[in-house]
Amino acid sequence: MDEAFAISIFYRGGECSYEARLVTIGDTHKFFVMIIGVEVIYEPDQELNYQAILNEADQAKVRDIDRALIKAVRDKIQSRQGVHT
Repeated sequence: MDEAFAISIFYRGGECSYEARLVTIGDTHKFFVMIIGVEVIYEPDQELNYQAILNEADQAKVRDIDRALIKAVRDKIQSRQGVHT
């Protein structure tokens, strides 16, 4: 299953929206979110807390993205899933 939608967050005084896909893989799922040209993958760990993962090719690009933005998107995903860190 591959479901596309937008994730909207309030960040640094304004609302931002990012293209996202929810992909179900067996018994688990992952969120693929495009943040400033970089695809960030959010997947749940064993405690159902979401972790942000980048492929190796995007590691250098992430320097251009504020880590707080990556965390803010994660927090939005987490809150929509009814899971809290």
